[in-house]
Amino acid sequence: MGTDGPGVSLLGLGCMGMSDFYGPADEDESLATIAAALEAGITFFNTGDFYGMGHNELLLRSALRGRRERAVLSVKFGALRAPDGSFLGFDGRPEAVKSFLAYSLRRLGTDYVDIYQPARVDPQVPIEETVGAIAELVQAGYVRFIGLSEASAATIRRAHAVHPITALEREYSVLDRQIEAEILPTLRELGIGLVAYGVLSRGLLSDRVKAPLAPQDFRAHLPRFSGKNLQHNLTLVAALEAVANERGVSVAQLAIAWALSRGEDIVPLIGARRRARLTEALGAAAIRLSAEEQARIEAVVPPAAVAGTRYDAQQMQMVDG
Repeated sequence: MGTDGPGVSLLGLGCMGMSDFYGPADEDESLATIAAALEAGITFFNTGDFYGMGHNELLLRSALRGRRERAVLSVKFGALRAPDGSFLGFDGRPEAVKSFLAYSLRRLGTDYVDIYQPARVDPQVPIEETVGAIAELVQAGYVRFIGLSEASAATIRRAHAVHPITALEREYSVLDRQIEAEILPTLRELGIGLVAYGVLSRGLLSDRVKAPLAPQDFRAHLPRFSGKNLQHNLTLVAALEAVANERGVSVAQLAIAWALSRGEDIVPLIGARRRARLTEALGAAAIRLSAEEQARIEAVVPPAAVAGTRYDAQQMQMVDG
């Protein structure tokens, strides 16, 4: 991952949905899915200390007990949440960074985190101070590599000048290609890897999204899943499904294969909560898309074709740049 980062599997497992945002999850099935991912060769696991207010880290602790050395753990921090689950902002102060990590290490049952990164850029704290604090944790042996999440190209450069950045976590899919203009070229110039989340656009790029969504599903409040936007976006998915059918794969597998085709410096995250979905996603690793197939996929879904922003207006204000 990146020029000098850890070696990881082609795909990573994003564990957020096992604890938060998509409604109730079966904990036993979550543990079985993580175990199945390990056995299938997945080594990269992505979490956040605010996923389920610590539940996700405790889940990983149980799943990785006795197998910690087989996993590269990427942990996001800094998101502040109220007891009702609402978001209160982000905290990137150096003293908060060190405190967040202390609690994560205890919950994860480990003495180090492989990649540690702020979930968002705190607009009240210079990124140099936040990254400088993580750099001290690297020197102390508590963190191996530093990452960023949802950072602009300018912020990435400022952070990288303080300490080498190993990876940027950012949404990237055939439906959301905004980073191709400035962010992805910056990453490649600096030798930073991309952890691509949302490669299925939160399940939109699949055959499983039906309107209306359940109220407890946070996607019901996202512009891309609302009203006419959702109807328009489902027509794009149907067009992709036609391409997938010709290839004999699912639309989800086609979307993951497309993300894999964008470069070896990109690690797509799959958010499978069940073993069946994990198996489907893993099948995408064997799909090789020709240049002609890639061009056809991108013609079916042009860069500006998707309707609606990826977050609501309030959440978009929390995205750097």
